[in-house]
Amino acid sequence: MISFLSRSKTLLLQGRTALVTGAAQGIGLEVARLLHRRGASVVLVDIDGDRARAAAESVGPRTLGVAADVRDRAAMRAAVERGLDRFGGLDVVVANAGVAPEPATVRTMDDADFDRVIGINLTGVYNTVRAGIEPIIARKGHIVVVSSAAAFMPGAGSSPYMISKSGVEQLGRALRIELALHGATAQIAYFGVVQTAMTHDTLDADELGRGFDAKLPWPFNRRITAQQAARSLVDGIESRALSTIAPAGWQQAGWLRGVVNPRLDIQLIRDRGLQRLLRDLEQRGK
Repeated sequence: MISFLSRSKTLLLQGRTALVTGAAQGIGLEVARLLHRRGASVVLVDIDGDRARAAAESVGPRTLGVAADVRDRAAMRAAVERGLDRFGGLDVVVANAGVAPEPATVRTMDDADFDRVIGINLTGVYNTVRAGIEPIIARKGHIVVVSSAAAFMPGAGSSPYMISKSGVEQLGRALRIELALHGATAQIAYFGVVQTAMTHDTLDADELGRGFDAKLPWPFNRRITAQQAARSLVDGIESRALSTIAPAGWQQAGWLRGVVNPRLDIQLIRDRGLQRLLRDLEQRGK
């Protein structure tokens, strides 16, 4: 885990209240567990209310499971209000909910799938932030938006995901500057490949996905667990880090993207193996 450009002021989690979206499984659930272990009360928000409530029970006391679709602004406002009614305030918001698209090129993708990914991964993050921003400012708290190392990598075959995570990065950059006016802070959390159900479905269980995954060189192909991802994020909350990234090998790619990416694009344009994968992907999409 790498945390950089952090503020000297810390945020002790004991006695605080946090809200986490996409909290019924994967990284979101591990974040909720770790926040709770460090003393916070946690509102676990998920589109599946039964799973959100079951996840809350599994985390322990001082929790609340709430059903809300992050694409629904009114539902997100209601989720925040339920948390405020239960715990009296809000100190941390983690906008984590995200999905992956069906593998496809821009030429062959389903328009509805593009809208779904952008709606959850980008607009959903905005909706979460908007719902929680006033309580966060009132308590001089901390907002985390979950981007990805995908924000600075080529997106062939999965462009809606990269587009959404790039947008989240820019939202986070705006937030951390704007919230400083009010004594609150914001963090952009970046992850490489995390071993979750979404990774299994998009990279492991699909032949073309395995082909794309094989194109990632070391150390970018190194996978981390959801627990490791959560630890990176929550450590960043406590130090009020502006950004965190895990695994650490992706740090250099982020720093050097302006130099590396144009050359990387040219290399991938000339990569016959990748072009075959994309041709197969387009044939499958017809």
